[in-house]
This record gives sequence, C-alpha cells and structure tokens, in this order.
Amino acid sequence: MHRYLPNTTEDMRQMLEVIGIDSTEKLFGSIPDGVKLERDLELPHSKSEIEVRREIGEMAGKNLSADDLVCFRGAGSYDRYIPSAVKHIVGRSEFYTAYTPYQPEISQGTLQSVFEYQSMICSLTGMDVSNVSMYDGATSSAEAAILASVHARRPKVLVSMTVNPMVREVLSSYLKFRNVDLEFVGEKNGETDAEELKMKLDGSVAGLIVQYPNYYGIIEDIRGIEEAVHGNKSLLIVNTDPVSLGILTSPGELKADIVVGEAQGLGQNMNFGGPVLGFMTASEKVMRKLPGRIVGETTDIDGKRAFVLTLQAREQHIRREKATSNICSDQTLNSITAAVYMAAMGREGIREVALQSFKKAHYACRKLVDTGKFRLLHEKPFFCEFALVCDMSAAELNRRLLENGILGGLDISGAGNSDGNVMLVAVTETRTKAEIDRFVEIMGVE
Repeated sequence: MHRYLPNTTEDMRQMLEVIGIDSTEKLFGSIPDGVKLERDLELPHSKSEIEVRREIGEMAGKNLSADDLVCFRGAGSYDRYIPSAVKHIVGRSEFYTAYTPYQPEISQGTLQSVFEYQSMICSLTGMDVSNVSMYDGATSSAEAAILASVHARRPKVLVSMTVNPMVREVLSSYLKFRNVDLEFVGEKNGETDAEELKMKLDGSVAGLIVQYPNYYGIIEDIRGIEEAVHGNKSLLIVNTDPVSLGILTSPGELKADIVVGEAQGLGQNMNFGGPVLGFMTASEKVMRKLPGRIVGETTDIDGKRAFVLTLQAREQHIRREKATSNICSDQTLNSITAAVYMAAMGREGIREVALQSFKKAHYACRKLVDTGKFRLLHEKPFFCEFALVCDMSAAELNRRLLENGILGGLDISGAGNSDGNVMLVAVTETRTKAEIDRFVEIMGVE
C-alpha cells in the first residue's frame, strides 16, 4: 500500500470489480500504445526523511539572500526593514491558514483585516477604493489595462517605455489574449516622451500606464501627462512604489484614475521573487469593474460595527462571463502582512522610511560620481534608485562586489541613450553609512 493512499489491495480489487475490469492497466485502455511510456519511470531510490532534509538543506545553502549580502539591488524588489511584530501577527493560525471565505460575513476577523488594509492603501495612494488583491505589481498593471479597456470601451492601451521591462513583458502576455491592443510610448531623457504621447492619443486609446518613480528611479512629471491623457477622455494608470508615497505627492492628488504596483516593500520579504503583493486602488467611477474583492463597513441588526463583502467582480460568481477579470487566488495573507506593516510603522514611520531611502540614495550617488568613474545616465530627480554609467563592465563590477559580500546593482547596460555600461543601483533605509562607503570604495577601485 502506498504510504499516502489509504486504499488496500482488496479495496482496489473491489473498485475494479464494480466498474467491470480486472486490472488498473485497463483503466487506460483508451490511450494509444504509441504514447505510452511502456517502462518504469527513471526515478532515484527513495530516501529517508533525514536524508531528504539533509539534501534539501545543502541545496538551500547554495542560495545567497539579502540576509547574507549587503544589498544594493532593486528594480521592483527591495531589501527593506520588516518590524518583528509583522511576522508574529501574521503567523497566527487565524491568518496564516485562512483561505477565501465563501460565506464571508461569517469571517468578520478576515473581513476587518482586509478592510483595514484597503483603508490604509487608499490613504497612501490618495484613491477612493482598493481591492484585495493581485499576484504582484506586473499582473496588477495588466488587470488595470484590461479594466481601462472595458470601462472606456476602447481597444488600445498605451504604456510608457520607462515602465519596468518585466512589467511590460507581462502586459504583452496578458493583453494578447484579451483583445486589448498594446502600444508603447518612447522615452526621452529617462522620462515618458510627452510629444510622442500626444501624437498617439486618439479615440481608440483607453488609457496610459506610466511608472512613478519610473524604472530608472526618476520621478516623472505626472501633471503634464495627466492633462494630455484626460484631455483625450482616457484613463491615467499609475504604477507606483507605495513606500515612495511617504514623501511624494500621491497619485490621487495627481488625478490618477487607477493606481497599481508592487507592495513587496510593505512588510514582505524579497523571497527570491515571490510570493509578493500586487495592489490596485482606483477612483469611485471605475469601482464596479474592479477585479478582486472590496470589503465595506456597516452595522448589524443590533447597531454594532460589522463588515461585509461589498463587491466582487469575479467570474466564479454572479458576473460569470461579464467579469472584468479571472483573478481567483486569495492573496489575503499578503495584504494582511502589508496592513500590519502599515499599522506598525504609521504615517510618520512610512515617511521616515521613504526619507531615509531618499537621502541615503542621494548620498551614495554623490559619492560614486565624485570618484570620477561614474555619471548619472539621466540628470533627473530620483527617489531611491538611480542609473549609473560606469567606466568598466557592470558585470565585472558586480563580480567584484559579490566577492566582498555585496549584491551590486542590476546590470542594464545599453539602457536609454547610452551605449556604455549601466548599473541600476537601489539604496534603502536598511543601508548604513559604513555599508554605502564600502560599496563606493569597492566600486571605485581601479
């Protein structure tokens, strides 16, 4: 008997007898012989639990994380401080083992935690309503593009070339099968080319996706873009780093219609790429087509505060084929993690994180440029990330840094208008002055 299957040989015999055959092989009689393997699988011999733990441990030991290295890499995933209270709270079984409640109003605790998350992320982005939630920042951008097309009843979405290239790839994959045309707007000096944007805006454009701060870390002029987009009766979709909004003007104040992005920086580990948290907030006018779930606050029959599932535009429920999205996976644990982080840090704490990241990044940039071996790819205002043109190979610099226990910036050589070596460097609040100085020292060695 297989250790994970409770059926005995006698159980199997009885089941086969009921359906009128005498062997399990005959269950697969309809499969042509030509596609059958006709031999045993070439699997290694089984191992004991002790052996498996040892082997997996050796494999895992080959990984190097931000806990092992001093990290200066970003491009969408950042080494940020996570208060110890975050893991303690979300590790409770009520949160950690929960799945989508199919009778949601019974799960008042889950609904309240989601309501708190949605309230805080709306406050941070300056928007009216938030869902819960998306897989990551890239898929939330794709869902926003689909939403814009459905809402505006127009077939095309424009995307700035200053949006993270990995996000652009996901957009291309998603929209290809959703009958949404994708067209890119070029960049000029590290920002969205405003003149090209105006030329491409027409009656077929449902919306524009722009990143703020963008892929190069530059803080784009959203106000000028907004006027052109709304003048065309299109939607403005802003992909943003929520941590940056601790000091930057919120997208809501900049009149964005939909705000999306990667919320990994809100209490989530880098996790070698996942799981992370995609967020989506929007203005009230597009609320009814927002994918995912929206939790609201009300009172029960006794007049006490209560929470309800106000809206869920999902194909599994009443909307079926009319649904905007087929997002089904429950990301509640990740959103609760973000809620606990935001509650623990508070408004001033998030502002301090953003401010420290900003100041430390500018200190690092200035020190690197002062060596005479580097220059900024684009002389524009940036948040905590900047693109440097290097005198030598960025790959060689990263090899040297790794030998010294430092994970260097992302090699984006050939980016923008430069034919040289370019490194995208991120500096967060976790970096110390000593670490930054050591980074500069190793980078500046002949």
